[in-house]
Amino acid sequence: MSRQRPTRRHVLGLFASGTAIAVAGCNGLGEDSDPAYEAGDVGDVDGDDRSPEEMVAAEALAQQEGHESVTPLESLSLVDHEFVLEDDYRGATVQGRAENVGDDRIQVVEVRVRVYDDAGDQLGRYLDTTGDLDAGDQWAFEVILLESPADVGRYDVAVVGTPT
Repeated sequence: MSRQRPTRRHVLGLFASGTAIAVAGCNGLGEDSDPAYEAGDVGDVDGDDRSPEEMVAAEALAQQEGHESVTPLESLSLVDHEFVLEDDYRGATVQGRAENVGDDRIQVVEVRVRVYDDAGDQLGRYLDTTGDLDAGDQWAFEVILLESPADVGRYDVAVVGTPT
């Protein structure tokens, strides 16, 4: 019985699969990798939609793609957050503060906001990111939402990160 020698493609595929599993294990990704979201109220909002020019500026600044390396960390905490309607191109935002309550610097910190209408349907997901949050430091975040303020019924927010 002759054994076939593994092809380069097969070896690379096995290596890539093993590396992905190892990285996921090191970063704490897996079943328990969903962050804990805190609910936020929008309240009564009385504001106008963005003009087309303001929408272009908001779209350029609104972040919707997160980092793949972030995961829930016990050392990250939301201090406060609120829905704020700015009277400029930013429009609907969620603003607040996150804190590194741990002993080590956090390499990447990401605040994620999910936005819902009054019926509970998710309208979008937005985020803000910073790097190098030292132990004991706070970061003031501002998440720009692209939805019309009249469409937003509620939001929830979570903080995740990548340790150094």
